[in-house]
Amino acid sequence: MADAAVSVMVVIGLVAGRQFGWVWMDPVMGLIATFVILSWSWSLARAAGAVLLDVSPDPILSRKIAARLEQSGDRVSDLHLWRIGPGHLAAVISLVSDHPNTPSFYKKRLAGLRGLSHVTIEVEPCPGVHH
Repeated sequence: MADAAVSVMVVIGLVAGRQFGWVWMDPVMGLIATFVILSWSWSLARAAGAVLLDVSPDPILSRKIAARLEQSGDRVSDLHLWRIGPGHLAAVISLVSDHPNTPSFYKKRLAGLRGLSHVTIEVEPCPGVHH
């Protein structure tokens, strides 16, 4: 979209300069195009940086997941959310529990959370607890 906008601005600047003798129009459009490109590249760099730095796409959802799973001595030891498509997130969760259950038990606790499309759960017993 930014590329198309810049192309249109360049054409407008060139046509206005030629038709009306506004030689200043081309450099003005060039400056405006520069700001459009800078704005677009800044948002692209921020989005790419968030992915590279493993920033959670939805901190509120992370808290909701932890609240639903951390019951009866179960603790979330690691939680990662990734955007896998528009409106869809994947979660990889590690749990530590005094009385571990199956991953499907914990997945049922997460049922109904909006946007959570794919869940992987790993469950480990608490160190020192023998079953």
